[in-house]
Amino acid sequence: MHHLGHTRSSRKHDHALLTPDSFVRAALPGMNNVTAIVHTAAAMGARFTQYTAEFEPGGCLGDAAGQRFLFVIEGEISVAWDGEEHRLTANGYAYFPAGAMHHVTAAGNSRAAVIEKPYHSLDGVRPPETFFGDESTIPPTPLGGDEGLQVHTLLPAATSFDFAVNTMTYVPGATLPMVESHVMEHGLLMLEGGGIYRLGDQWYPVAAGDFIWMAPYCPQWFGALGKTPARYLIYKDWNR
Repeated sequence: MHHLGHTRSSRKHDHALLTPDSFVRAALPGMNNVTAIVHTAAAMGARFTQYTAEFEPGGCLGDAAGQRFLFVIEGEISVAWDGEEHRLTANGYAYFPAGAMHHVTAAGNSRAAVIEKPYHSLDGVRPPETFFGDESTIPPTPLGGDEGLQVHTLLPAATSFDFAVNTMTYVPGATLPMVESHVMEHGLLMLEGGGIYRLGDQWYPVAAGDFIWMAPYCPQWFGALGKTPARYLIYKDWNR
């Protein structure tokens, strides 16, 4: 049902909110039994690509375009790398530097958030190595001492990485402590709950499944609403 053309999706010069009712699915080159919802890419003005990969049984991804980070949203993903197989279940993740040969498959229906970008090197700094992790093993850190807003830092805080990926969890009523505006670009996927997001001069209701792109210096703020915690996966470029 098209609801007479209504959608919460919105595209402005410095941000975009994309909601599941407006998602379009298509296979990317090299994918087999996988479809992608491309949330942001160079066509939007972003300096990275982020998509949700939806695996059917036996599905596999193609080669990465530069670095690749993947986070399992649902189901189980198998990653073959360096002669070993790693199984990632929900909230498990992996990072692969540009050129790292790996093979990503799923035996059953699964979903994963995938982030890809070219690597920006620094003189005298070696690129990062392949990395596997699980959100559940990372102690959360309260943002600014606020116990109602917990951050899981998924990638090591090292200058070799030119981007960071975190999850942030808000109890109902928790908010960011300030309206932020900074040089870092963001990609944000709502995983659970919802609330209100300020982007630029606009205010948007957001819910699980929504995706937000924020350009550098886009004013941004979030407050969690409802009876359950709000949680999202957020990318930012940094250290460059």
